[in-house]
Amino acid sequence: MRPLIFITNDDSIDAPGLHCLVEAVKSIGDVYVVAPLHPHSGQSSALTVGEPLKISERHGAPEGVRLFTVDGTPVDCVKLGLHAIVPRKPDIILSGINHGSNSGTAITYSGTMGAVLEGCMVGIPSVGFSLLHHSMKADFSLSISFVAEIAKKVLDEGLPEGICLNVNIPAKVVPEGIKVCRAARGHWSEEYKRYIDPNGMPFYWLTGRFVNTEPEATDTDEYWLDRRYISVVPVTPDQSATGMIKNLASKFDSED
Repeated sequence: MRPLIFITNDDSIDAPGLHCLVEAVKSIGDVYVVAPLHPHSGQSSALTVGEPLKISERHGAPEGVRLFTVDGTPVDCVKLGLHAIVPRKPDIILSGINHGSNSGTAITYSGTMGAVLEGCMVGIPSVGFSLLHHSMKADFSLSISFVAEIAKKVLDEGLPEGICLNVNIPAKVVPEGIKVCRAARGHWSEEYKRYIDPNGMPFYWLTGRFVNTEPEATDTDEYWLDRRYISVVPVTPDQSATGMIKNLASKFDSED
């Protein structure tokens, strides 16, 4: 039986990056795409609550590929796709290829990675792919062989329990290779730009840039992306700071 590959994203069913991902892996398995009807960037692990969700199938997909839309978030797509669309538990969940970076602390906001974390929580090997180029006309061809290589390796060998992957790809270059590393620490600066509407009222548009607060560190995704390598960051949905439990227990634990 061919592997069942579940693909989603946050840029919508019409995003070129999604269809490049399908092309990269359709030869190694049967592909089910369950993607948002509309873009949902920055939605993290958001769920649709209190509203119905609708599924539609799009016809004309390549052989071995089925395309579905959900009028919700990336996590809605994963949860509803597993519940009502795919015929069995997928062998792998792939999200992307995102138009834009998800390196550093961007995973906190990323709809692409929200879908990956959801897959990981239900025990499915899951990988998110992002290209460091926001344009809908971005060229994915220079790195598509690496995407296929990573997907196939995860399919063949799996991932450790509770671990998923955040993969970022340098844009406009043939990558030098792949580096497994950690996410760079940092924050976002100058996040909103102020404008004036025709009625003289101010409004704000999300913008900003990532500030790497450890630019000298040589073991981060930002470091290797700057050197034209694909970064692979192992991620876990469990955000417990287990190393701090003993220290904080001495401050807060009550006697039985």
